[in-house]
Amino acid sequence: MLAFCRGDVVHFLLVKRDESGAIHVTKQKHLHLYYDLINFTWINSRTVVLLDSVEKLHVIDRQTQEELETVEISEVQLVYNSSHFKSLATGGNVSQALALVGEKACYQSISSYGGQIFYLGTKSVYVMMLRSWRERVDHLLKQDCLTEALALAWSFHEGKAKAVIYFDFLYKAVFLTDGRNPIPLCRSSSEKCPDQGKIQVMEQHFQVHPLHVFFFFLFYRDLLFSQMYDKLSENSVAKGVFLECLEPYILSDKLVGMTPQVMKDLIVHFQDKKLMENVEALIVHMDITSLDIQQVVLMCWENRLYDAMIYVYNRGMNEFISPMEKLFRVISPPLNAGRTLTAHYKSPNLFSFSSSCCLAGRAYPLGDIPEDLVPLVKNQVFEFLIRLHSAEASPEEEIYPYVRTLLHFDTREFLNVLALTFEDFKNDKQAVEYQQRIVDILLKVMVENSDFTPSQVGCLFTFLARQLAKPDNTLFVNRTLFDQVLEFLCSPDDDSRHSERQQVLLELLQAGGIVQFEESRLIRMAEKAEFYQICEFMYEREHQYDKIIDCYLRDPLREEEVFNYIHNILSIPGHSAEEKQSVWQKAMDHIEELVSLKPCKAAELVATHFSEQIEIVIKKLQNQVLLFKFLRSLLDPREGIHVNQESLQMPPSVTEQFIELLCQFDPNQVIDTLQVLECYRLEETIQITQKYQLHEVTAYLLEKKGDIHGAFLIMLKRLQSKLQEITHQDESQEDLSLKDVEDTMVETIALCQRNSHNLNQQQREALWFPLLEAMMAPQKLSGSAAPHLHPEALRSLTIILQDPVYGKGKLGEIQGLILGMLDTFNYEQTLLETTTSLLNQDLHWSLCNLRASVTRGLNPKQDYCSICLQQYKRRQEMADEIIVFSCGHLYHSFCLQNKECTIETEGRTRWTCYKCSSSNKVGKLSENSSEIKKGKTAPSQAASEPVLDPQQIQAFDQLCRLYRGSSRVMFM
Repeated sequence: MLAFCRGDVVHFLLVKRDESGAIHVTKQKHLHLYYDLINFTWINSRTVVLLDSVEKLHVIDRQTQEELETVEISEVQLVYNSSHFKSLATGGNVSQALALVGEKACYQSISSYGGQIFYLGTKSVYVMMLRSWRERVDHLLKQDCLTEALALAWSFHEGKAKAVIYFDFLYKAVFLTDGRNPIPLCRSSSEKCPDQGKIQVMEQHFQVHPLHVFFFFLFYRDLLFSQMYDKLSENSVAKGVFLECLEPYILSDKLVGMTPQVMKDLIVHFQDKKLMENVEALIVHMDITSLDIQQVVLMCWENRLYDAMIYVYNRGMNEFISPMEKLFRVISPPLNAGRTLTAHYKSPNLFSFSSSCCLAGRAYPLGDIPEDLVPLVKNQVFEFLIRLHSAEASPEEEIYPYVRTLLHFDTREFLNVLALTFEDFKNDKQAVEYQQRIVDILLKVMVENSDFTPSQVGCLFTFLARQLAKPDNTLFVNRTLFDQVLEFLCSPDDDSRHSERQQVLLELLQAGGIVQFEESRLIRMAEKAEFYQICEFMYEREHQYDKIIDCYLRDPLREEEVFNYIHNILSIPGHSAEEKQSVWQKAMDHIEELVSLKPCKAAELVATHFSEQIEIVIKKLQNQVLLFKFLRSLLDPREGIHVNQESLQMPPSVTEQFIELLCQFDPNQVIDTLQVLECYRLEETIQITQKYQLHEVTAYLLEKKGDIHGAFLIMLKRLQSKLQEITHQDESQEDLSLKDVEDTMVETIALCQRNSHNLNQQQREALWFPLLEAMMAPQKLSGSAAPHLHPEALRSLTIILQDPVYGKGKLGEIQGLILGMLDTFNYEQTLLETTTSLLNQDLHWSLCNLRASVTRGLNPKQDYCSICLQQYKRRQEMADEIIVFSCGHLYHSFCLQNKECTIETEGRTRWTCYKCSSSNKVGKLSENSSEIKKGKTAPSQAASEPVLDPQQIQAFDQLCRLYRGSSRVMFM
């Protein structure tokens, strides 16, 4: 086992060395820490001790990664190796990282040897080791922690203890008898019991006893159920808690033998608390000799504890038939009357398993019957089951009541029990006779009565078929009975439980019952009863796979599974070419049914297996709607068919046929579909769309062909037709017609825009001017005697200014105006782009220069402040800012503040050079005064200075903030 630490994670690696000497990691675990680790030490192979930076030891169990204990060792005053990391011999010239590590380095201060860890302190050496198991237990006992001591001792006993040194643990020699009397451990709890208070307080006080019980039972059984029990019985609460703590040990078979008095008190205690299920669970785990049999039997009958009752009869009196007679007497009437058993009759497996245990030589509900009694018990049970009548039979009782009751109770389970029993009786002549006898009884009871469902009858004959199919079978069953069952299950007059009867017959055939029937008659009856799964089973035996397709198509519950079946036959190896061809031919015969059922699945099936026969499939689809659905699923990739479209290799005529059907049944989707389709001829497709007068689709195809003018004429004609409709409509159609005109106009404009860049001037004019004239034509009616309803709406759709001069003129009269507008637009657009490019270049050049000057390093002209004339140093008593300007002057920030060389703008302080600003002011004053004297300028003009507008100031401030560097202000 290796371990290493990386960051806050400790990695444990289990390694082994192979024959070549190489080391391989076989297992690894990771422990995530929540503290800073400074030392890692193994104390043994299962325990590791970690030391954190605050001098706390963390004891970790390697296997579970559980932190077992945390110990504070600050009093040790651990020695750290700081001096070794400070390089005192070299004057302490080490990195900050190494110096930081040295503060907590303790590599030479901690060492482990022989399961001990040595810690070097400033005054002494400390040794730490794990306590032995005895020391730990003694420590808990001295603190009067009895429960914790027992729990720890038991963990040692079971090998689950952690941080263990050795395991030579002997309870008797050390823990319980090491100078200690065990009774005081019990007495101490009784003596310290509170005199008064709530019952819950007293129960909580005595909860220490469950952990005591098992130890006392191991080594002081006599004391546990005599002196200790007598002492606890003095307090009713203590006695109750003690009895309840026995339950888990009894159920786990760790406490088997107890005194009759304790057993009696235990049963009475749980009975008083109405915990009868607990009582029954306890009884079947107890030694029968410690029970009062009469008391227990009466209690079991009164409370319907049938498991416990059978256990007492079987174990206490070796009686196996009497309890079964009593149970049959109770449960037979409601079962034979067809009523469902209520919950108090226990689980439905009670009878079946009680019978099966006896027949198989096992005791119920636990254990085994003594070997010398097994043959006798089996014979007794068989004789009991095949009795013609019960002991107290009424005149109305039917024959074989016990077999009848078990069949009604759980037919399948009872027959499974018989099947298992028959396996054990192969070489027993008497048992073989019993087998034939009980089979005859089963047939007589179930076949000659109508009380049983088809499922129950089917279970019987499935059981018989399995028995008859065995190579060493000795049973005889009249074949006529199987024919009767076939008639019963396949009765066409009985529509009830159709699926149940078919499933029963299928199980019968699969179990080997097929040999009991004439196959041709079976198929005829199955077809008549519409048992298509039975037909499939029979056809598959004969390799008539093509007929199975009919079975799927006729079965409404499984008809959609036909596609997977055909695909599997055509894909999975193992089928001959003739079989595959017959399946495909059958699929072709039913192609219309397949397409009608699931067009997408049918198309995928054809495309996957017979893509070269698609035209044959099309010819078989006479129904145009089905053909359209099939071709749409086959050709439209949006339908989700999972085949490669390029692999279909279909002629263009198939795609064009689909387009024609699409024009008939879904014309609104033609354009969207054409955009994703391939392999169609434009001329033929255009003719199809013209045939069905889909003008928009025709325009799309003409545009795709390259005939832009032809596409435009079609769209223009549509637009003119819409405009004509809107000028001759009533008010009720107003909104709809306007929307149609707007949509058509937008589509026409989009057509012109898409293709204008590929046309010359004359060709573009042939598009745009007819469109404009068509839109302006209805406006000429606005001044006529019969104006239309929407002059303003149509006028808003045109692109010409609404000027009265052009309201009634022809387009030729305003052609010069439009061309002039277009030329002006082109000129102004070119001028704008050129100007923008020049401005961007100039701005880029200016910003580059400004950035270079701002980011350039500054070199002070002197090493002293230009105001106080004192030199600045690396470190001062008080940190002060040193400010260097681009002119080379250097100042203390304190000095500049005293000279009032700061400007507050937008909440930020800006500095100005004291010397430069003073010289500029003096120079400007002298210059201004001389100018005034010479009469060149007025005083007001001399005092004025050029200033930036607000937008320029904002841009400059933003640039300064963006490129401000640390070289301008330094802290010394």
